[in-house]
Amino acid sequence: MGVKQKLLWGLSAVLATAVACQQPQERKLTGNPKIDKLKLPDRFNVEHLYSPGDNKQGSWVSMTFDDKGRLIVSDQFGYLYRLQLPAIGQDSSAFKIEQLNIGPADSTDSVPKVSMGYAQGLLYAFNSLYVMVNHNKDKQFDKGSGLYRLQDTDGDDQFDKITLIRELEGEGEHGPHSIVMAPDKKSLYVIAGNFTKIPEMNSYRMPPSWEIDNLLPLIRDPNGHDNVVNTHGGWIAHIDSTGSSWELISSGYRNPFDLAFNEAGDMFTYDSDMEWDFGTPWYRPTRICFVSSGSEFGWRPGTDKWSPSWPDNLPAVLNIGQGSPTNFMSGGKANFPDKYRKALFAFDWSFGIIYAIHLQPEGASYKAEAEEFLSGAPLPLTDGVIGPDGAMYFLTGGRRLESDLYRVYYNDGKKTGSKETEAPQLTDAHKVRRQLESYHGGEKPGAVEAAWPYLKHEDRFIRYAARTVLENQPVATWQQKALAEKDPATIIETTIALARRGDKAIRDSLLQQLQTISYAQLSTAQQIDLLRAFELVLVRMGEPGAAARTSTIAYLDGHYPAASNELNSPLSKLLVHLEAPGAVKKTVALLETAKDDTTAMKTAMSSADLIMRNPQYGLDIAGMLSKMPPLQQTFYATVLSEAKTGWTPELREQYFRWYYNAFGFKGGHSFLGFINTARKNALKNVSKDQYAHFNTISGDSLLNSNGRLAQGGAQPKGPGRRWQLEEALKVIDSGLANRDFEQGKAMFNATLCASCHIMKGEGGTAGPDLTQLGTRFSSKDILEAIIEPSKTISDQYGATVFTMKDGSTITGRLVSEDDGKYVISQNPFSPQMHRELLKKDVSGAIASQVSVMLPGLINRLNPEELRDLMAYLRSGGNKEDSMFVNPVKIGKR
Repeated sequence: MGVKQKLLWGLSAVLATAVACQQPQERKLTGNPKIDKLKLPDRFNVEHLYSPGDNKQGSWVSMTFDDKGRLIVSDQFGYLYRLQLPAIGQDSSAFKIEQLNIGPADSTDSVPKVSMGYAQGLLYAFNSLYVMVNHNKDKQFDKGSGLYRLQDTDGDDQFDKITLIRELEGEGEHGPHSIVMAPDKKSLYVIAGNFTKIPEMNSYRMPPSWEIDNLLPLIRDPNGHDNVVNTHGGWIAHIDSTGSSWELISSGYRNPFDLAFNEAGDMFTYDSDMEWDFGTPWYRPTRICFVSSGSEFGWRPGTDKWSPSWPDNLPAVLNIGQGSPTNFMSGGKANFPDKYRKALFAFDWSFGIIYAIHLQPEGASYKAEAEEFLSGAPLPLTDGVIGPDGAMYFLTGGRRLESDLYRVYYNDGKKTGSKETEAPQLTDAHKVRRQLESYHGGEKPGAVEAAWPYLKHEDRFIRYAARTVLENQPVATWQQKALAEKDPATIIETTIALARRGDKAIRDSLLQQLQTISYAQLSTAQQIDLLRAFELVLVRMGEPGAAARTSTIAYLDGHYPAASNELNSPLSKLLVHLEAPGAVKKTVALLETAKDDTTAMKTAMSSADLIMRNPQYGLDIAGMLSKMPPLQQTFYATVLSEAKTGWTPELREQYFRWYYNAFGFKGGHSFLGFINTARKNALKNVSKDQYAHFNTISGDSLLNSNGRLAQGGAQPKGPGRRWQLEEALKVIDSGLANRDFEQGKAMFNATLCASCHIMKGEGGTAGPDLTQLGTRFSSKDILEAIIEPSKTISDQYGATVFTMKDGSTITGRLVSEDDGKYVISQNPFSPQMHRELLKKDVSGAIASQVSVMLPGLINRLNPEELRDLMAYLRSGGNKEDSMFVNPVKIGKR
């Protein structure tokens, strides 16, 4: 299908989609699956404009409009394209597309001299195209990662000049990302992920730090993902239009792709965490962060991410949950109702959701709510922008996936609501914070005096801003003032500042000063701050002298264990690190009995809504929720893994037996590796004659040589491949004689078929009984259902997407209903776990176009293993079937 045909197909579906969005309870399908899978608020319309993959133009991940209203986009692994789009309601004849090739102004060659692309950030500003290349140089594309400026110097409407503004060290999905215009319209901001080294800056709002700053034993990702990344995390910098001046604004993220400003000119970003860490105490949900001056958000490798409650980093204004953040933008220029023009829009690639983030000032920061604005499955969202026509344009694709361009508009697309959205009324605390931030970025007269009274302010963001002022000033100008301080809250903040910026010679003095604070008179939040101050002194300044160690242990030990996990976590770290008498005994007791906080459990359980939106990621959530790991116990086990003293034989028995049980829990891809690494670290502290015993009782026999759980039955030997239907069918059609029944049954289990399907009375119940499969379906039918499970979905076992009256959607398999409610199942691994939806809260429902079955389940199999599996399926699990008359022995092939 050609360009204009694809465009016309998208445009022809608009009217039907508009009706569907206005009356979701009577939603009708348009016949265009790219449109029908989308959910939008009432009166919003959507057009599918273009599919670059159909025209061999790659998978698009970034976009911007130029000064002539044309859209410029980039293929993730290819080049730039410029599109002239038809106006809303216009036919497809106005559509044009060209690949952008950049040559020198005096070039007369028909072949371009230079190509540009591989961009994860694009911005047209200052009569130039800024391009953030995310790619290591190679023979195909000689532009390395960095920020480039493209200009048209001869007025022929083609870029002919390329200027490398700044080379950046980092690439890939965690490399350098977006470029955004500053609110002053005179400068720019750039953002990068945690694989990108912070380049040397001209100035810093907060003196940069590469310190991990955590006493919890560091276990990097067991699967090797973050083993070579920078410890400072992702970062944001402010630059001028020429890129000659760079200022570091914020750091400590994992992988934020984009940033946006609200009407007040405050900056926000949408950050991720590692989904492989799901089920661990150091996992943090994807979150919206208010990016204040000099802010730090505490990302560190592996186990050592900072708690959001620690005072030396800042908390999110909103935790969203599982996902993979990509685009983040303001709706301020959209022809949308005021509610959405005031919103920020956050794109989630994994689960296909655009959230509208609604902000309200609160103290010196904000509070926020997320509304599901647009969603679809699958819908791998990559980038978005508000066009000059006030419509929202967005892309899907990335990782060479099928890519599409869409347009969303309200009503007829014309201007609606007030002419300009009003900036929010800022609080007094907000104004104080901004005044303090004016002292950030270097030595400034009067800074210490201006900041000091606010070190004890009740607002956390003000305290943070005040302490950042101190850390920007020479330590000699405020150290003695800090050591003479008597106010408890001020002592805590100045100790943190001195631990980070001061000389190690004052270490014991700082510990003694902290002990002058009455712990019992502090609030819980202040107690957390105090314990963090102790930790920073130890981790930054080293081991205390004997007297300071003894007094510190005595001060802390009297408060351990505490009544809450948020206090026991830092207390356990501190006391085990200091080798306090009784610390191991107390911590092992907590290991046996600790219960997770309600908030932590609620955050985990809320992810059940995502399971059926994307089986590739959702099944990991399903597995975890079917056997949830104990988060707090995992934390204590990791703390104890470095304890060398304080053990008795009985305590070691308790401790190592905990691991045996822990291997039975489910978590993200790295959960098992974290547990096993902590176990191995702990085994280093036992005597050689006891090693074998504790290795055995801690579950070594449960693991294979790769550190994964040993599976019952034979596992695929491979090598596997990405099976396609035609190739797989040729393998099966070549013959299914003399197959191995036992290996076929083992492959049925190894490919997770038995988790959801019954065969001869055994297996899961989330999918249909497969015992009669071979009598009803051909080999092609069976293979197609395995390889392309979403092509045909049984109405009995498919999921339903319920649109709620609050604008959210909930996906699950409908189990039953009555006059007042729907009963759904959201977890194929625990189908007996049901959720009730009151019909009065539901505005509409539509069948999901995504199967709950994960595609690619047979990709671990070699041809012989695939034949055995197919024979097992075709036979209905019948060992006496003629296909198994002369079975080949396992391992003989």
